[in-house]
Amino acid sequence: MTLKTVTAMIFTVGVISALLFGVRPFQQTLDPEAALVTESGLYKTEYKRLSDGSFLVAVRTPMPNVKAEMVRWWFADYLQTTEHYRLWHPKDHVWMSWENKVPGQIVGASHLVHEFIGPELSKLRIQFVSPFEFFDYDPNDRGIFALCARVGLLEEKMNIAKMCHVVFDNENGAEMRSRFWLGHISERQGNETLRSLSGFVGNRAITRLIVLSEQNAKDLQKHAKEEMRYLADLLPTVYKK
Repeated sequence: MTLKTVTAMIFTVGVISALLFGVRPFQQTLDPEAALVTESGLYKTEYKRLSDGSFLVAVRTPMPNVKAEMVRWWFADYLQTTEHYRLWHPKDHVWMSWENKVPGQIVGASHLVHEFIGPELSKLRIQFVSPFEFFDYDPNDRGIFALCARVGLLEEKMNIAKMCHVVFDNENGAEMRSRFWLGHISERQGNETLRSLSGFVGNRAITRLIVLSEQNAKDLQKHAKEEMRYLADLLPTVYKK
């Protein structure tokens, strides 16, 4: 076997591996710790394709006259009805309900929603989980609220993304740092994720490159920017009442 043949074989294997597993298959593309930067104003709003074919969407939202505890209260205590949900985004939010919701708590609950992200109506199940699943510790503390979730389809037992919101108190009120990772596929049974063929195929780089478009990330970023600005505007009044 000639050196040229060996080189060609190595190149072919490399291309196939990159398509299946990504350019850097052993790199961890979930980076929730990026939301923990201590200085206000440094967190970057962006969206980009990652080395494994998935998309990162990041949004920074200044929240003047808001505190992290108020955001925790919004999710754990106040948000109960579709009317409340529509206050959060009058145009995009259509309907909501809860599954496994305990008053005053958010971890373990699933937020069932119909909302427009771009031109299409998305029907989602947002399962809030312990921050330990993302950070390996719980960053929640006085002046910090971290909210993490697996995002799934409401009408199919399939998770399709992951997300975290981290809110820090600052001298002006608070700042929210949101991170979404699109293209993390897993079947689910209740609140448990399952290993499956669809998960294996769905998490290959080539599948993500085919299925996920830049427009998906752009639409989500626009929606997240708008809904968190709405939340920043309405929370001081709603919380005071």
